[in-house]
Amino acid sequence: MSEVMDYKSRLSDPTSRKFETFSYLPAMSKEDIKKQIEYLVSKGWNPAIEHIEPQYLMDSYWYMWKLPMFGETDVDRILAEADACHKANPDNHVRLIGYNNFSQSQGASMVIYRGKTV
Repeated sequence: MSEVMDYKSRLSDPTSRKFETFSYLPAMSKEDIKKQIEYLVSKGWNPAIEHIEPQYLMDSYWYMWKLPMFGETDVDRILAEADACHKANPDNHVRLIGYNNFSQSQGASMVIYRGKTV
């Protein structure tokens, strides 16, 4: 059996904090983000975009960027909204969410743009 790695993420060290699954991978490219949006749309999930300052990352409240895009299936339009949020809040983390209206839950949630760490 292989050894389990310790990621040494600590509240006292803002640069070490990990958030959600993809934070352990390199930052997403524009094409990677587009693929994730395509996946959400293919599942029939409603996309939404949120953002937060990195120092408040561990808080449960993120700011909503406009309203969720109920029924939106245009991948380029969703990507444009994510880009607009990132441009308006360049130092914040930006998260893409896919709401599953059948199970009344989040089907997916991922940080697609990382803000500046302290």
